[in-house]
Amino acid sequence: MELHDMIAEERICLIEETQKKAALLQLIGRAVREGAVAEEDAAPLTEKIFYREALMSTGIGIGIAIPHVRFEKVRRQMIVIGIQPRGIPDYPSIDDQPVQLVVLILMGKNQHREYVELLSAIVRVLKTDNVKQKLVDAPRPDAAWAVFREALS
Repeated sequence: MELHDMIAEERICLIEETQKKAALLQLIGRAVREGAVAEEDAAPLTEKIFYREALMSTGIGIGIAIPHVRFEKVRRQMIVIGIQPRGIPDYPSIDDQPVQLVVLILMGKNQHREYVELLSAIVRVLKTDNVKQKLVDAPRPDAAWAVFREALS
């Protein structure tokens, strides 16, 4: 599975809140609407994501968090991206910088190799050519989508 197959304009949103829990719930809701899991599996997915975050925050630094989970009920693997230009101050990060970009990765339970490759690819893209900053500065999801398309070409 290629990175460009996992991201779509409909899966990019501006995060309305500045609290970690609300931001994650917004992205999970978008993933459910996009068909990542069935409606009845939204609660177990949410529980799994919050359990993962309780073990260790996915804030990797430079304003980026990559919550990720492998879940047996994933029907459609995907990446959902949330942008909060003001930052999410209560999202712990290794460099203590407020998280501005949240990249939620949802994969099937048995997709370990693809999962690791995807994590690596997304970090590589976000750390090159100011892609992260261009995404944060994008005024609308379609503008952020254009940044991703350019970065992936």
